Amino acid sequence: DTIFIILRKQKLIFLHWYHHITVLLYSWYSYKDMVAGGGWFMTMNYGVHAVMYSYYALRAAGFRVSRKFAMFITLSQITQMLVGCVINYLVFSWMQHGQCHSHVQNIIWSSLMYLSYFVLFCHFFFEAYIGKTTKARKVD
Repeated sequence: DTIFIILRKQKLIFLHWYHHITVLLYSWYSYKDMVAGGGWFMTMNYGVHAVMYSYYALRAAGFRVSRKFAMFITLSQITQMLVGCVINYLVFSWMQHGQCHSHVQNIIWSSLMYLSYFVLFCHFFFEAYIGKTTKARKVD
């Protein structure tokens, strides 16, 4: 999606490039360990991105897509970040009982990444959907 934003000469927001850089670094870091929870992380990401890219395809094809659909996608991303934190907690709990192969350091990095995404996506949601509505109502 980054290439499409650049080709359309749109501005890359901090959330976009931060998210892509940190996911790339974390994936490289984690791949060698085949971390527990990784399959869940990928499955959630594929699901959210399937919906998101469908939205982008419709818009690129010239269809007018409801703002509620965009809000749903962002809320799905926020939910994904919360579930990612829950998965990290579960993996850590299972590690304590010897039922799960992972590393505490990996869980810490993953949790920090998911928490930072949660904060950034919540901020984006507020700025893109709530803040504009509030400002527009004040003008009216």
